[in-house]
Amino acid sequence: MSKKITIAGGGSMRVLPLFCAAILSLPITGKADRGNKPNFNEPAGSVWENPAWFQQSISGIVSNAVNSTPVAGASVVIKGTTTGVTTDDEGRFTINAKPGDILVVSYLGFKTTEVRVGQTNNLTIQLRDDVQSLDQVVVVGYGTQKRKEITSAVTTVKSTNFNPGGSRSPMDLIQGKVAGLNITRTAGNNPNSGASIQLRGVTSLTGTRNPLIVIDGIPGGNLDLLQQDDIESFDVLKDGSAAAIYGTRGNAGVILITTKKGKSGAPRYDFSTYLQREYIDRKPDYMTAGDFRKLIDDGVVAESQDFGASTDLYEELIDKNNLSQYYNFSASGGTAQTNYRASLFFNEANGIAKQNGREQFGGRVNINQRGLDDRLSLSVNIAATMNKANLLGGGGGDFEQAIQRNPTAPIFNPDGTYFETQGFNNYNPLSRLAYRISERNQQTFSGDALLSLKLMKGLTASTFVSYVRDNYNDRYYRSRRDWDQRPNSDFQGMAYASKSNFLYWSKTLESTLNYTKQIGTKHTITALAGYSYQYETSESFSVNNNGFTTDGFLDWNLGAGSAIQNTTLPRPGMGSNKVDNTLIAFFGRVNYSFNDRYFLTGILRREGSSRFGANHKWGNFPAVSAGWVISEEDFMQDVNLINQLKLRVGYGVTGNQGIPNYQSIVTLGTGGVYPQNGVYYQTYGPVRNPNPNLRWEQKAEWNFGLDFAILNNRISGAIDVYNRTTKDLLYNYNAQQPSFVRDQIYTNVGSIRNSGVELQISAIPIQKRDFQWNVDFTGNTQKNKLTQLSNDVFKANWLEFYGLPSPGALGNAFRLEEGGAVGNFYGKRFAGFTEDGKWQFYKADGSKAPANQMNNDDLVVIGNGVPKLQLALNNRFSYKNFDLTIFFRGKFMYDILNTKDLYFGNKNWLPNNLLKSAITTHNELNDAPQYSDYYLEKGDFVKLDNLTLGYNFNFNTKHIRNMRLYVTGRNLATFTGYSGIDPELQDTGFETGVDGRGFYPRTKSMAIGLTVGF
Repeated sequence: MSKKITIAGGGSMRVLPLFCAAILSLPITGKADRGNKPNFNEPAGSVWENPAWFQQSISGIVSNAVNSTPVAGASVVIKGTTTGVTTDDEGRFTINAKPGDILVVSYLGFKTTEVRVGQTNNLTIQLRDDVQSLDQVVVVGYGTQKRKEITSAVTTVKSTNFNPGGSRSPMDLIQGKVAGLNITRTAGNNPNSGASIQLRGVTSLTGTRNPLIVIDGIPGGNLDLLQQDDIESFDVLKDGSAAAIYGTRGNAGVILITTKKGKSGAPRYDFSTYLQREYIDRKPDYMTAGDFRKLIDDGVVAESQDFGASTDLYEELIDKNNLSQYYNFSASGGTAQTNYRASLFFNEANGIAKQNGREQFGGRVNINQRGLDDRLSLSVNIAATMNKANLLGGGGGDFEQAIQRNPTAPIFNPDGTYFETQGFNNYNPLSRLAYRISERNQQTFSGDALLSLKLMKGLTASTFVSYVRDNYNDRYYRSRRDWDQRPNSDFQGMAYASKSNFLYWSKTLESTLNYTKQIGTKHTITALAGYSYQYETSESFSVNNNGFTTDGFLDWNLGAGSAIQNTTLPRPGMGSNKVDNTLIAFFGRVNYSFNDRYFLTGILRREGSSRFGANHKWGNFPAVSAGWVISEEDFMQDVNLINQLKLRVGYGVTGNQGIPNYQSIVTLGTGGVYPQNGVYYQTYGPVRNPNPNLRWEQKAEWNFGLDFAILNNRISGAIDVYNRTTKDLLYNYNAQQPSFVRDQIYTNVGSIRNSGVELQISAIPIQKRDFQWNVDFTGNTQKNKLTQLSNDVFKANWLEFYGLPSPGALGNAFRLEEGGAVGNFYGKRFAGFTEDGKWQFYKADGSKAPANQMNNDDLVVIGNGVPKLQLALNNRFSYKNFDLTIFFRGKFMYDILNTKDLYFGNKNWLPNNLLKSAITTHNELNDAPQYSDYYLEKGDFVKLDNLTLGYNFNFNTKHIRNMRLYVTGRNLATFTGYSGIDPELQDTGFETGVDGRGFYPRTKSMAIGLTVGF
């Protein structure tokens, strides 16, 4: 309000508004600036040049500062009043205000902005993302919390921060965005492969090691149902105190995925598309036909091995015309009481290899409705996708042939048939692609509904139901002309065919009560109590036959195969299977807040699973965590540098029930047959020992975290330190006979420990009117150690992984033993070559010996394949309508076993083709392949993983809301000292850091995309 003051000399003036204007024109510092710094677009004092005090109609548009897209539904309120409006679907608003009024503009997920009304009647207001804001809503499992209330390690990635460009998997969108979350495509950009996912290291020997995926509340949601334009956010529950609400499925962490929902407003349409091409990033350095003939000229290879052609088989296997295309169209709108969002998509993904593609189409519908004076709400999601995959091309063995097959061998014989070499492990992959069929047709469906009723003030009851169904049919056929079916093979020149189908479905019912109580002005209690029931089953069927004398029917007439009657042919086969399991839980969570700065959360889940023994069907999974917003304390009010400072500490226990069904009980299997009266009867017997004490693995985890924002919120982030121990690890141990019927038993014995540090930082180094530079950094370290493997009853000296392929009995690459780290390479230590090129290795006493004098006592840990440090750096520059994203990722402090060099870099592999390293780097070697640290290399690398340039068009029309054109390059450059194709290999599980003989080519991709809103 203003006050009338009399001035000496007569007259009067309203001075309080003038005083306020002077104050508001000063730089704002200190705690009042925390997270809500006003953004005054008009020069200080300019509004006072117009003394008018009447209200006027003010219009404006609110847009996203990152991509200039309109923000629909944003709140525009005159500060200090209840007068306000919301923006329409085009981000436009009109409000009656007078000069000097402050407009407070806010929207969920953006920083609140204040704008002073000046002389202009048209305002342009840009809202900036507030991903680190304490008021941001975070999905935490069975509900949401404000970021300020979070007491656990939870990372949120919104759609505006997804990795741009085309993605093969939804998980590609957040690769490198979450510290501690490993997402690696071990099969490169093969469209029929998935991403390898692991959070905070390996947590199980035989159980599930992947995080639980929850899509819109459905535990175990299917990623095939997600398209990049339909996802709103990822919320990653990283520590035990956050994941305990999911009990037996939370050991490996939880990833909550929220899809886009309907919003009120006029009808709104969005269209997105991209075209993408794959290009070879780096080829193996194998010998050409000319190089091979030089070996013949030098007498190293017999002259008979020159077959007269010059073939680059690697290039023959590449689909140089590969093109992937993607289209997504969505419509949304409705009222505050009923709204909807529906989308349709088509995605044709083609890999770099021939006959390696996937065609997919489907849709998703969301409907929301409120009634009974907003006391009753209903939300429904339905999604379906159909895909057809060509699984024939892209097999790792094909490209292994591209390295080792004689380059002088032609593709075809003079008569047009395919030329086959007779060397070890040889085949013509082009013949395989021509004479075989391997396809999958898959249909996936998901439906869920959430009904909520406000019973009374602060008390809401909800019921959630879902149904997921996944079904696929595989067909496989080998023609009569296929090399494996040749006349002198077991198949006697006749064809082979097989079919199989798989069906999985699950149904879920979850009911919850939510209670919120405000006590006075300082105490807030929210409580959740719930019941969960989930039943899932899967069934499969397969059949095969051979002896087809014609290719006319392909695999569509299995009964025509003569192997049913002809006992000289391989026997036909068939099989079927069905398994199921049930999970029931009672759970609760209580959150307490004092003075909006001290927070406490407690969780308890009691869960029962049909997978475990009669004595341990039920288990309890507790968690407790606390948070302290230090920056709200009085002693921090004069610390202008710090805007936000919050300390978190949490402890939680989670479980792992991701094991095969029926492991705790006796199951029967087939044995031999016995004759009785001329009839042969099938016998059955037990195939496993019962274990009534079988129970879930349990992980207890401490997490200490610090959230911060400094320098007027220009730099913000989080630091987390964790230590977790998983006990009661499940593994098959030797069982004494008697009393056990079988020689092995599946039981709980071991334990494993993980620890690490995670850091996430977001910064705005430059923020100008037309230019802004945003930086996001993630980094994490990790250690994994097996702390126990045996007990008094069940013992194992060590576990070994990754048996090296033939030729030669080279053993296993990894050994895991008590006190040892996960990923330890275990083998011989190289001690040089003799004068005639023979291997020498160090024995345990330090002496040197040839390979045939080495024994198990001489083997030691020679390296480790688990990256100890992972970093990612994203830079985003925006200048007017242009934006540029530059994203780097790197992994450090680990070793790679180069098995391609081990086999193909050795002249003993002749007369197969070789890598050039066999006659350069390893030219001194003249001995059979041996596994040792000679073939271990440092794997450290940095990738330019994503480079995206975009432009946002401004159209002076109400019909086009926004339009953005972009170009994206992925995996454009790799900086590494590793001599192989790609240093980014599998770094999850127990077989990390192996560059295998078989592989899918690593590619770089280029995409051009367009998004339009109208």
